[in-house]
Amino acid sequence: MGKVLKQAANEFADYLQSARGYSSNTVKAYETDVLDLAAFLEKLGVSEVGQVDLDHVRDWLFAADQSGLAKSTLARKSAAIRSFSAWLKKNDLVEVDFAQRLKSPKSSRTLPKVVSRETLAEIFDTLSQNASPDNPNALRDLLAIEILYASGCRVSELVGLNLEDVDYGRNILRVMGKGSKQRMVPFGAPAREALDTWISEGRAQFLNEKSGQALLINSRGQRLGVRQVYALVASLTDGTPTGATGPHALRHSAATHLLDGGADLRAVQELLGHASLGTTQIYTHVSVERLRDGYQKAHPRA
Repeated sequence: MGKVLKQAANEFADYLQSARGYSSNTVKAYETDVLDLAAFLEKLGVSEVGQVDLDHVRDWLFAADQSGLAKSTLARKSAAIRSFSAWLKKNDLVEVDFAQRLKSPKSSRTLPKVVSRETLAEIFDTLSQNASPDNPNALRDLLAIEILYASGCRVSELVGLNLEDVDYGRNILRVMGKGSKQRMVPFGAPAREALDTWISEGRAQFLNEKSGQALLINSRGQRLGVRQVYALVASLTDGTPTGATGPHALRHSAATHLLDGGADLRAVQELLGHASLGTTQIYTHVSVERLRDGYQKAHPRA
């Protein structure tokens, strides 16, 4: 009897976590995709890895497409199953790499949301007005937004910061990015001021045995969570021209504003921790879009 699909999915997830060093979010997504395939095939009487073939996977993807899933989600599902199939073959759990010839649907790349400089100035003004020693939550919130915009880091990287990750002498943060890759990112004077105030006047008010070395902690003394940061950014951007959005918009904004200001594309790639320059180049498209919009609004013969 061959290995059951659901059991193989769990072992595959363990492999991604331990051997490949994938982030917990990626591991969970890939495992969910494989389990979704397993549930689909179970209805067809297919429960073992050795019974799966390429047509089964294509039927599953077709059903997912018909349900209205985004092209980017379908592309990820395809990548997950190709990786799963290759792992099965490598470990001699199947005779044929059944997904080797599986093609991913091309995902339509949408331009990222960018918060304008003017809107950000208003947001920082509001945060600064609320930040005071008797309001430690506001001190922490100001620092969180300052770091997100100053460094362009991901929200997972922000909440993962520890006290020892701060280089006070050079105003640099050591962040842990995707694939457990570390990189150094700079931050400016406003972020440094917010950091100093949070450390000296805010963090101590929440500090307890649960805090450990976490830089950003909540009122219960625990490490600040991703959901809390999402809620914070959404509340700050609600009602602005951008509309309520998440922390990634501040990462997009940092990259776009740097390029608008003349920063080198490869320097921005390093800052964001992109493995491919092509990923960073989308921000040049944002700048071109902005240029075109400005031209059409301002030029008399546009």
